[in-house]
Amino acid sequence: MNQIGLATETPKSPWGQAAPAVAPACSLNDVMSEQLARQLEEEEGPFPSLADPTADLLLSDEVGDMSSDLMLAQMLQMQFDREFDDQLRREEKKFNVGPLSISFENFRMVHPYEDSESSEDEVDWQDTRHDPYRADKPQATPRRGFSGKGKNITTKHDEVTCGRKNTARMDNFAPEVHVGDGFGMDLKLSNQVFNSLKQHCYSEQRRSARLHEKKEHSTSEQAVDSRTRLLMYKMVNAGVLEKINGCISTGKESVVFHADGGSLEEQPVPDEVVLKVFKTTLNEFKNRYPYIKDDYRFRDRFSKLNPRKIIRVWAEKEMHNLCRMKKAQIPCPEAVLLKKHILVMSFIGKDHVPAPKLKDVLLSGEDMKNAFYQVLQMMQTLYQECNLVHADLSEYNMLWFEGKVWLIDVSQSVEPTHPHGLEFLFRDCKNVSTFFQKKDVAEAMNPYELFNAVSGLKIPIGVEDEADFVSEIAALEKRNEDHVQRRGKKTFPVESEDGGPPLNPGVDD
Repeated sequence: MNQIGLATETPKSPWGQAAPAVAPACSLNDVMSEQLARQLEEEEGPFPSLADPTADLLLSDEVGDMSSDLMLAQMLQMQFDREFDDQLRREEKKFNVGPLSISFENFRMVHPYEDSESSEDEVDWQDTRHDPYRADKPQATPRRGFSGKGKNITTKHDEVTCGRKNTARMDNFAPEVHVGDGFGMDLKLSNQVFNSLKQHCYSEQRRSARLHEKKEHSTSEQAVDSRTRLLMYKMVNAGVLEKINGCISTGKESVVFHADGGSLEEQPVPDEVVLKVFKTTLNEFKNRYPYIKDDYRFRDRFSKLNPRKIIRVWAEKEMHNLCRMKKAQIPCPEAVLLKKHILVMSFIGKDHVPAPKLKDVLLSGEDMKNAFYQVLQMMQTLYQECNLVHADLSEYNMLWFEGKVWLIDVSQSVEPTHPHGLEFLFRDCKNVSTFFQKKDVAEAMNPYELFNAVSGLKIPIGVEDEADFVSEIAALEKRNEDHVQRRGKKTFPVESEDGGPPLNPGVDD
């Protein structure tokens, strides 16, 4: 029986006493009822009073736990703030890659529980919102103009007060004027110094504005306006050009762009072409006026057009001159297409690299000698066969490519019958002779000999007397102009339009 009785006893749990039975769940209304609250208060007993030493022990333990938890929370918050500031600093460096910079200082976490033992190297920023060394603003003078009484009276003209006011007013200068910070310094500027700085700041602002406006104006000249851009887009859409690569040269009258050629039905387009965009500004028109107003080819049209439309005539003039030169087999760009003030020509160069100008290329003595003879032959052919005078020939308008000299920029070229045609020719001869003589070419002629060799005229050469030579040229031009007006014929020994023999000089039929 005893064994049976022992066997029937409930075995003890190895984890201690069994948990009491779970109280049945009650609804929210039961929990909120006052009767249930009183019942729970009676079962749990009254709250221990403060006089009880055991209660003080319990409170001290709870306060200790709360203080340690607060310190742990503050340390975690501080670590979080540091990580946030580091991330913000990295984002700030990503933005500050150009000349302008921004600051995220106002977004950084300024934690009040910063560790006092941390070094200054860990923080590379400074919060100046509450800077104790920042200079206070000067006190304003009352409306009556003075403050104090008797010997302590201070007027608005006081030297110290004015000096501090002037220092504070420096903050109103333009941002580009660096005035410094001056924190913690009692700086005083006299009226004379402040007025000088103010006037200098104003002058610098005006000068900067003028330079900026001038730069924008020059940029608009070197770039293309909306109408020119539209013409270039139409060329690309029509297949004349594959793409426009960029600007390769800028001059006083035009801008040259490089482009990849496309196709035309009438004629083939080179693989590489250039777009010569003539500037449409009125300032450049004054320089074009003498070259076009007396050209018989455009004289009738010149009087009927406004200055802006004459730019198209100027581009057309260069196209016709290039066609004449190409027919005479003079090395020059080939005119492909003309659209208003845009002239498409073949590219003198290779693989997007333009040919160098004759003034920039380094040639040996033999090559420079050959270049001189090439230029001499081209000037003679241009005058005698093409019936043209370049009128702006110099080392700046001659290119060296594939062992040959190439002529460019012939928009201002005129015929010898132009009232100033021979003067333009003599100026070209002076430029060419001066350049090759500087390059120590022994075969280079002086300007007078070169002029006679090109034109075929036999003007007597004085002993370095340029004035007499120029007067002879002017007299010859005057005689030719009168003869052209009476008979409509040329008196210069140049070939006629139909390829006939040259006319004899000084003969009046």
